[in-house]
Amino acid sequence: MDRVHAATTGATMRLSGTRTIGGLAAALALGLGLGATTPAIAQDKVLKAVMHADVRVIDPIWTTQTIANIHGMLVYDTLFGNDANMEPKPQMVGKYDISADRLTYTFTLRDGLKFSDGTPVTTKDVIASLRRWGKKDGVGIRLFSFVETLTASDDKTFVMKLTKPYGMVLDSLGKTNSSVAVIMREVEAMTDPQQQVKESIGSGPYMMVKDLWVPGSKAIYVKNPHYVPRPGNEPPSSFAGTKIAGVDRIELLWIADSQTAMSALIAGEIDFFENPGTDFLPMLEKARNVKLLKTGDLDSTHGMIRLNHLHPPFDNPKARQAMYHLINQEDFLRAIVGDPKYYRVCHGLITCGAPLASDGGSHFFKDYNPKKALQLLKEAGYKGEPITVLQATDHNTITPATQVLVQAMRDAGINVDAQAMDWGTVVSRRAKKEPPAQGGWNIFVTTTGGVGSANPVLHTWIGAACDKGLFGWPCDAKIEELRNDFAFAQTDADKKRIARDLQTRAMEQVVYIPFGQWTTPLAYRSDRIEGIVPNTGLAVLWGIKRK
Repeated sequence: MDRVHAATTGATMRLSGTRTIGGLAAALALGLGLGATTPAIAQDKVLKAVMHADVRVIDPIWTTQTIANIHGMLVYDTLFGNDANMEPKPQMVGKYDISADRLTYTFTLRDGLKFSDGTPVTTKDVIASLRRWGKKDGVGIRLFSFVETLTASDDKTFVMKLTKPYGMVLDSLGKTNSSVAVIMREVEAMTDPQQQVKESIGSGPYMMVKDLWVPGSKAIYVKNPHYVPRPGNEPPSSFAGTKIAGVDRIELLWIADSQTAMSALIAGEIDFFENPGTDFLPMLEKARNVKLLKTGDLDSTHGMIRLNHLHPPFDNPKARQAMYHLINQEDFLRAIVGDPKYYRVCHGLITCGAPLASDGGSHFFKDYNPKKALQLLKEAGYKGEPITVLQATDHNTITPATQVLVQAMRDAGINVDAQAMDWGTVVSRRAKKEPPAQGGWNIFVTTTGGVGSANPVLHTWIGAACDKGLFGWPCDAKIEELRNDFAFAQTDADKKRIARDLQTRAMEQVVYIPFGQWTTPLAYRSDRIEGIVPNTGLAVLWGIKRK
């Protein structure tokens, strides 16, 4: 899950001196393009939210970007949703049956499901959507490696037959971290998964008003009149339970300057601030009618340095292991978060504090020694060639983390080619498999969610599926075998042992280098809104109501 902080200038306003608020509402309306072109909806039925990033991509399968998946979970629905305990619960599915040998899953959709254009949701849409997801997302790829057939019995019932009793079917369908298995219309789901879907017609509680979408400024959503919530008013828990659209309209506003966004929240000009900087939390704690809300029991963000396994020097595992000697997690966490109350040193790949966390592979972090890193790189064949680092310039966590890494590399005497670009360009560039000299790369820094990283199968970035995996393309059959073993494990003790072995192997192969984990509470106007569903990872917006 990448937390994207896209670049913009039009919405950025920096207040000086005592940062008075006078005129900010008018400035926001002008800078964010809020005007007479928007539908006439009373302001007491509107939620104005400033998110951690700007909505630039509207295909939640094509990208791991957090903001694209927040968008996706507003406009699309899923067959299952994992609750706060990571237990899968039916969503679009009305009933299901699992055969005694656990090889055949029969699913029947709920009555009345429709897309926002009024067309019914059928098994043709479901099967096409799952197949597209199963070719793009690491969790989906793994699931479909055990799928023998996926067929429709009729418009509402479909059958998934497995080759082996894979134990993570429902968990995979319900994942809500990144690249979620959303259900699209068949016409969009037939799009090549390597290409972006450009339409946003879903079956979720909201629909995007695409004509009012202004990348770099705002994304507007209104209630989907055709949405049918789950019956029974099941309590919401993460992305499980009954989803009720609480307001008539949601405006996701993009304000690049965090201090301006904080001032707007205090002034009552916005209702919800997803990702306030930790420097601002003391002020927000004291602000009238503003509350902070912790999003879950696990830390929400897990930092990582991704190395490209395709090209020298990091095609050699010894060169990858040398990079561990550059990492003092405290340096990264102080630069990103500052306050130890909100961060945690974690030398593992599985989220620290989660049931499956262990010290497997943590010995790699015992010797912080930049000069030794250079020595080991040379022993692995490095001859001083430039190492290309994609350096995001506009991300509130990835930018400072990359700066810390680049400085450590330079202190070690490594020849660093730090190429500055906005995060959106990093997202595009990291997909290139060409050598660095031909437009590729060696290193980029990113983050993922703490909830997804707590489970070895749902933790996409821990995988090593070669060219079918995520950017960096680690390739190791043993890692993939261990992830499969976890999915087939019968006891908690077996799962714990396999998770430790997996983490140890993944750290030996250096699928990525962790630099700690942290959490940031969201901030909101307690006098304006209620019903926020706490969720670590993707912000849940559909349940929020105006007071």
